[in-house]
Amino acid sequence: MNNNNVKYNMKRFFKITAFVLLGVLVVGTFVFLWNKSKQKPIEYEIVQPEIRNIKKKIIINGTISPRNEVALKPQISGIITEINKESGQLVKIGEVIAKVKVVPDLATLNNAESRLNVANISFEQIKNEYDRASKLHKSGVLSKEEYETTYSSYLKAKEELSNAREALEIVKEGISSSTASYSNTQIKSTITGMILDIPVKVGSSVIQTNNFNEGTTIATIADMNDLIFLGKVDETEVGKIALGNKVNLIIGAMQDNKCEAVLEYISPKGTLENGATTFEIKAAVQSTGGGFIRSGYSANGEVIIAQKDKVLSIPESCLDFEGDSAFVFIQKVNKDENDPYLKTYVKLGLSDGVYIQVLKGITKKDKLRGKIITKLDNKPKKK
Repeated sequence: MNNNNVKYNMKRFFKITAFVLLGVLVVGTFVFLWNKSKQKPIEYEIVQPEIRNIKKKIIINGTISPRNEVALKPQISGIITEINKESGQLVKIGEVIAKVKVVPDLATLNNAESRLNVANISFEQIKNEYDRASKLHKSGVLSKEEYETTYSSYLKAKEELSNAREALEIVKEGISSSTASYSNTQIKSTITGMILDIPVKVGSSVIQTNNFNEGTTIATIADMNDLIFLGKVDETEVGKIALGNKVNLIIGAMQDNKCEAVLEYISPKGTLENGATTFEIKAAVQSTGGGFIRSGYSANGEVIIAQKDKVLSIPESCLDFEGDSAFVFIQKVNKDENDPYLKTYVKLGLSDGVYIQVLKGITKKDKLRGKIITKLDNKPKKK
């Protein structure tokens, strides 16, 4: 009997304990979910207005290039036998950069040799006639008029023989004794400047420039003291710039080097690229900042189209808009947990895309509601 009571009490105890634990679990789960669903108060950065200079800029992407860049091409076809200069060297007008050896065309060579042979035969024949005429004229048998005719034919044959010899020399060598100073085999610089590139090597075959072929480029030369910035401006911004505007250049490869340029050309005609119309601009580089600027450097040009100095400004992230009106939230002096900010309308001025001028509505002492502080902002910074 006692054993049955003990078993009954034990069962009852375990049941009660199980119900209690279940109740605690349910209540705990409810409390956990309720706490999790509670909306945490939003925290904002507090920003104070500052006095700063506001500059509105247009950014133009482009490259630095020499104003005058010349590609030297041969006037004859042949093989490069000598290169006297290297890329990066300075040259003057008339300096020989390379030499070309002519590879004669067989048909042209055959015609030149044939012409020389014919001229030689003709000269020997007329020379013999002239020698006889000269003797007869001295003996008084031949008249002066006939003698002069024979002498004239002799001079013509002699000149034709000389021309045939030179023509054969030019076909074989590209140069003759009488035209050495005008030789096409010597590739000379046509301007004073720096050699930017020599794309050929000794032994390379080159093609002459003519009406049907632009020819092989032997060297590219440019005056690196006269540089221009070439860029393109979108149609929405081209009307905001004008000739004579100062352009501040930021060169990607020379971040610490400050360069200045002056806008000297705006294309009157736009080009359609990727669905947008752009206009080409050119700006003359006035100063290089003391560094050597290489041809082809990428650069960004900044054109300041409006500027306000020492004005009250705030970050644009502090602004909210209602129709055409802008307003900010100023932190109240006496903080109210339910409503800690005062909505205040402001009058705005110039903006640079990050900061904006405030003409009316706030003072420098006001504390404004900025952007929302995220969890990442609250993480302690590693030392």
